[in-house]
Amino acid sequence: MAILRIDGVLGKTGQRSKSAIYCAAREGLFTKPVKIGAQITGWPDYEVETIVAAQVAGQTKEQIRELVNQLHAQRMERFKALLNSATAMNTSPANTNVVQMAGAR
Repeated sequence: MAILRIDGVLGKTGQRSKSAIYCAAREGLFTKPVKIGAQITGWPDYEVETIVAAQVAGQTKEQIRELVNQLHAQRMERFKALLNSATAMNTSPANTNVVQMAGAR
């Protein structure tokens, strides 16, 4: 998985302006960005690709809103799956640190 910054999102979606992406996110037609730094946000590449594929397939705005809701819900599920995988492996110090950090919340 990669995190796309706004320029990468514009390139993948064909949108011309940054504000169009943020407006679509406010309207529920695009996923909300994730913070990757103090003042830096981005979008998981698979989410962008999924939304573009839905648009190409001719999905309605309501169908895309439902898709966006599903993608938001999947963010936590994907994280939990990664944690479970790291816990199962539990042989690498890096994996142990991930589990410890997540458990600290």
